Amino acid sequence: MTNSQLKRVVVTGLGAITPIGNTLTDYWQGLMSGQSGIAEITHFDPSQHTCRIAGEVKGFDPHDYLDRKEAKRMDRFAQFGVAASLQALADSKLVINDLNAEQIGVIIGTGVGGIKVLEDQQIIYLNRGPSRCSPFMIPMMIGNMASGLTAIHTGAKGPNNCTVTACAAGSNAIGDAFRLVQRGYAKAMICGGTESSVTPLSVAGFASARALSTRNDEPQRASRPFDKDRDGFVMGEGSGILLLEELEQALERGAKIYAEIVGYAMTCDAYHMTAPVPGGGGATRAMELALKDGDISPETVSYINAHGTSTPANDVTETKAIKKALGDHAYRIAVSSTKSMTGHLLGGSGGIEAVATVMAMANDRIPPTINLDNPDPECDLDYVPYESRALDIAVALSNSFGFGGHNVTLAFKKYR
Repeated sequence: MTNSQLKRVVVTGLGAITPIGNTLTDYWQGLMSGQSGIAEITHFDPSQHTCRIAGEVKGFDPHDYLDRKEAKRMDRFAQFGVAASLQALADSKLVINDLNAEQIGVIIGTGVGGIKVLEDQQIIYLNRGPSRCSPFMIPMMIGNMASGLTAIHTGAKGPNNCTVTACAAGSNAIGDAFRLVQRGYAKAMICGGTESSVTPLSVAGFASARALSTRNDEPQRASRPFDKDRDGFVMGEGSGILLLEELEQALERGAKIYAEIVGYAMTCDAYHMTAPVPGGGGATRAMELALKDGDISPETVSYINAHGTSTPANDVTETKAIKKALGDHAYRIAVSSTKSMTGHLLGGSGGIEAVATVMAMANDRIPPTINLDNPDPECDLDYVPYESRALDIAVALSNSFGFGGHNVTLAFKKYR
């Protein structure tokens, strides 16, 4: 398709279930106040684990969105995804009916899907035998159920998919949804990421890989991106969802427009299962290609919501990649990691971080990076330490990088 045939795509709805708030308003207020959602794990007894902290979602009641029978047959990751999707749809005021249902789709990414159900059913299998396993185990466990169940609960009959690209899954979902609307395959898409993997086996696995922080005595200070004393990431859970819509339709129905999505790029390091390629070449190319896709000059970028995991390797590598992709202008860009407050939602991170990026643009306010007490000398950009900052944001990028070498950048522009 030629550029003149491509549709403009805007964000008209947002939803969020997070460790610092279970509505869009509460999530945004938590970000603006520098609130940490990290605390000692309550989902299970973590006393035998080297890492005993996480960013758990607090006070979430699935029955606010689902009846008891439905909720019982859904893993927590799917409950989060459906809940945040219903929030985003309500926020957009888009009504799905028989006339438009086939033009509205869903893509929700996840890293591991229903791992809690899998762990629980394995215990039942070992202790009570195969006949006692739940007939709902498989549909509760598989990763596409957040997308499938969201379609069931919203009536969206258009394109439906699930991205599973580790910590890049949520951003891939948003980017793929953007492409579908941009090219006319859908009028609107419910998209983002969801995850609920704060489980005994998941925590043990990441801890064995030496990926997690062990700052158990100071949980709220444990996630510290770009800080010299960072010692690993902190797991989180939740969901972030965007309603993307063709601009023409949004204008016709008088929709509120938060921002325009204009660029999307994905690359692969093709280097290592878990480590980023030294120098950040793959991340650099993702940012460069997203800027090119959106016909954006690097000098117009105001803000980057960084992947910023608080691991020794990621933060230095991402800093180098930003400087390579944006040149000297990198030092004039506000860069922050909201993972300092929420922890790392794995496949859900791209969703809540895209929501944060769009809200930053809509409010001209940058979320801070908390716990940046002792900046790493190799991390020398403006990371907006501790306090939010007023800034007129013309263009913003959201980065997500995942195990397997996946790199994704989304580019948003203030709608004019």
